[in-house]
Amino acid sequence: MAQDTEILGKKIFFLYPSAIVQNRIIEELIQQEFEVYLMKDHKKLFNILKKYPESIVFINIYEGMTEKEWEAWIKSVQGNKDTSNVSIGIICQNEDEALISKYITQIKIKAGYIVLKSDLAPAFKQLFEILMSLQAKGRRKYIRVITENETNTIVNMPVNGTFVKGMIKDISVVGFSCSFDEDPELKKNSLFNDIQVKLQTNILKTEGIVFGSRMDGNRKIYVILFTQRVDPEIRARIRRYIQSNLQSKMDSGF
Repeated sequence: MAQDTEILGKKIFFLYPSAIVQNRIIEELIQQEFEVYLMKDHKKLFNILKKYPESIVFINIYEGMTEKEWEAWIKSVQGNKDTSNVSIGIICQNEDEALISKYITQIKIKAGYIVLKSDLAPAFKQLFEILMSLQAKGRRKYIRVITENETNTIVNMPVNGTFVKGMIKDISVVGFSCSFDEDPELKKNSLFNDIQVKLQTNILKTEGIVFGSRMDGNRKIYVILFTQRVDPEIRARIRRYIQSNLQSKMDSGF
């Protein structure tokens, strides 16, 4: 598992996040290519952490449980052999020096105590530094999601004056791979200016270059890279889709 996180990075969970964390902090982390999940069930999360024991968890100790229950939950994670490598931090809007001291010096949480104020910049800077120190991204630069079994994740490629529909197998903000029922014989390095990418209810107009292809059984898989001219808002929407997709898979898997 350690080798996987070294390459792919670590999962970051926000347990009982406040509205400002959901709407501002998490959105920023998504756009910074961190793999982020929202959780509102500490019992369910405990089981998830057994599967992903290198994860990072930020909790809001003013929601979900009492102070004593939070202490017990944190200690149960720290003391369980299957989850002892999980890094726990606290992120909330209440600045209580006694609580900060207790969690940092006595309970010894690994991922810091972050206090949110009206100016979020210092809190985000602290959070970013914590995540980088914990090597949250590993060696990967971009998050990719596999979509090959999802019927509403498709691409329409403009080929010879008509659109050819393909199924997207995976996607990141860098590009995607796809396959077609009938091979359109796309040429390597060909530029396509009017690609329509459908990600569930999101329809995005992009452009891309054929990077190459490979065979998967009897089906040819094409890799399309987005050009630098793709609108930054399109990339932002792709990142939000990836987070939503991964969140859905996480929720349904446990």
